[in-house]
Amino acid sequence: MRRLITFLILVVALASPASAQLPAAVDGQPLPSLAPMLESTIPGVVNIATRARVVESVSPLFDDPFFRRFFDVPERSRERERQGLGSGVIVDAEAGTILTNSHVIARADAILVTLYDGRQYEAEVVGTDPATDVAVIRIDAEGLQAIPLADSDALRVGDFVVAIGNPFGLGQTVTSGIVSALGRSGLGGDGFEDFIQTDASINPGNSGGALVNLRGELVGINTAILARGGGNIGIGFAIPANMASQIRDHLLAEGRVERGALGVEMQDLTPALAQAFDLDVSQGAVITRVVRGSAAERAGLAHGDVVLKVDDQPVRSAGDLRNRLGLLRVGSEVRLDVLRDGEEQRIVARLDRPEERRAEGAAIHPRLEGVRLSESTDRDGGARVTVVAVEPQSAGARVGLRPGDVLLAINRQRIERLSDLPQQLGAHQTLELQLRRGNQTLYLTLR
Repeated sequence: MRRLITFLILVVALASPASAQLPAAVDGQPLPSLAPMLESTIPGVVNIATRARVVESVSPLFDDPFFRRFFDVPERSRERERQGLGSGVIVDAEAGTILTNSHVIARADAILVTLYDGRQYEAEVVGTDPATDVAVIRIDAEGLQAIPLADSDALRVGDFVVAIGNPFGLGQTVTSGIVSALGRSGLGGDGFEDFIQTDASINPGNSGGALVNLRGELVGINTAILARGGGNIGIGFAIPANMASQIRDHLLAEGRVERGALGVEMQDLTPALAQAFDLDVSQGAVITRVVRGSAAERAGLAHGDVVLKVDDQPVRSAGDLRNRLGLLRVGSEVRLDVLRDGEEQRIVARLDRPEERRAEGAAIHPRLEGVRLSESTDRDGGARVTVVAVEPQSAGARVGLRPGDVLLAINRQRIERLSDLPQQLGAHQTLELQLRRGNQTLYLTLR
């Protein structure tokens, strides 16, 4: 019996977890670990929780004025609280400055920042830039630890990176991977796109968190994932630290980004175009239109010019040129190296203030009362009409119209400028609005 008990004790001891632990070193060499770097980096990433009040109709039937009149039912709406989660990166410990995504704090009434050590602070918004999805918030706290910024232009495909954030509200989480691609664009947004693509797991709640290199330096701000189900499939995107840093400087200085306008439309230089123009270059942006009276026209840019460099930096594509121009303020002087008729020349332009016109929705139709529209120039130099304000409990608010929506058509009539808005709409006519919101095209009906 004693021998049996001794044998069982020996079996249990051999099967215990302690005996299965990896050694601290192999052949006298310590095992590689990210722990030392993360110990000094993770405190620079914060969790962000937002609250917002949303006014909505109790029932879709209450949006129908005929239903309300027939049944003598007054307008009714209810207010609910919408909550959101995200992440942020401390970039200035002394000033309490935090970088995050614009969409993380969009339309938030209250922003609560939780530090790694559990302390919580209400944050104030310094400024947001939806076009790049970058925002700056600030907290009044001591003992903060910032993450130093790296030169994201020095990143290479294959570099190891680590994503730190607050996925699904679970708390600080770390995932690792590599840089899968650089300069990604065309994800369907209407802003400036120059993303770092990574296979480090990025999930909902990681937005606004840090993408760092193995030295613990910030190379990007996590912003998006590509997945039908909303979870990670190994394709995530981050805003380069250099772009985020420049937008931060704009927001700290002025509270907003006031971009200069060159006044051109452009497209990529393709091999077919290069052959047609008998060019020896394979990368660049071809000017397809110069807006009359614009900075481009005054500087001497012309249809067919191929832009090769901006401020001595190579231009790979039309998107690359848009992004570089989109980081420059009104009045900035920009040097363009262009190829014209086979000869390279330098053109200097001073960026203009983008033209913007506004209109009150009530002047267009009674059902648009409380909605303010703006006509502006988009990143390609074309015009668009955007919703800039929606008053609570207005007809537009009840059907879900939001600031930032781009108006594409009313009653199937295409809208590009305020002058395109229908002038002969009857006061009781139903309005069918076609909108672009982010990557989606939506249809809303105002009855």
